[in-house]
Amino acid sequence: MAAPRSAGRGKAKTAAKASAAIPQLGWSEIRPAPIVLVTGTESFLADRAIRRLRDFLVSEDPSLEVNDVAADSYAPGELLTVASPSLFGEPRLVRVSQVEKCSDQFLTEAIRYLEAPPEGAYLVLRHNGGVRGKKLLDAIRSGAGGGVEIVCTELKRDSDKADFAAAEFKTAGRRITPQALRALVGAFSDDLAELAAACSQLMADASEEITEQTVNKYYGGRLETSAFDVADAAIAGRHGEALLALRQALDSGADPVPIVAAFAMKIRTMAKVSSARGGSGQIAQQFGLAPWQVDRARRDLSGWTDAGIGRVVQMLAETDAGVKGASRDPVFALERLVGVIAARGVDLSER
Repeated sequence: MAAPRSAGRGKAKTAAKASAAIPQLGWSEIRPAPIVLVTGTESFLADRAIRRLRDFLVSEDPSLEVNDVAADSYAPGELLTVASPSLFGEPRLVRVSQVEKCSDQFLTEAIRYLEAPPEGAYLVLRHNGGVRGKKLLDAIRSGAGGGVEIVCTELKRDSDKADFAAAEFKTAGRRITPQALRALVGAFSDDLAELAAACSQLMADASEEITEQTVNKYYGGRLETSAFDVADAAIAGRHGEALLALRQALDSGADPVPIVAAFAMKIRTMAKVSSARGGSGQIAQQFGLAPWQVDRARRDLSGWTDAGIGRVVQMLAETDAGVKGASRDPVFALERLVGVIAARGVDLSER
């Protein structure tokens, strides 16, 4: 499974036990194996690695059957049921979450599973850290089941984050100057998920080489105030805080366009999740999201109605056009959007 070199690769071998008998790989090196143990505290990289494995397996065989199991609320016999071959023998991907909180029943059955993994099944075990489930992890690391370990440690150094961002642009075949890369990492040093989202936004909107001027245009005010901070406050209903953060961002040189983009990213995810039913993994697969995005959207949806979300989606389109030249006062259009979002879709100016 070909993959670009990743910033997480260098830490992978040192993070896992030196005595492990199985390969320990970085998130971008994930490959099919009967057992795939995904460890580490960086959930964004772990989710991306698991998604990459799923996409690869689907490309190899579109009939892949995908099932999600929660180790902390495990039902007896569930693992063997979803991993066993069907009448038509399709390959199976079983993604198990919350292994660090697993029940005794899951622990017993998972260790027994390692003795003879069913043919054509790929079992992915996500362990976020801690001592719970250590017996299972030790068994996998000793070689039982023929597994690999994907180590997703937190990227703490700016150099690691710069390597990650550089790989994002390289994988997409896009060029970014060293100065622009430093500015981008400086603006999003606290959140890897937002750094990845910013890389995607720049690649979508900038048609040529991405320079420091491009980054400053979109994220010049990020160091003082984040567009996502404005969106988070508004979505939570904290109008005054959101309006103050917005004005601070604009005063520090932030462009209104990426601020609207931050709102759009969050609201559209909320709209998708609001009508969906099922576990985080199932919804994430359905909409091409990461499970952490589903969980965050569910928290953000508190106090919202479908009508309110629909109203905001409509206003987002109007505001996006307004900040791109359709309005004589783009700042007012943005402030009005903040007010409507903070009021959960109610336009107070129309009352």
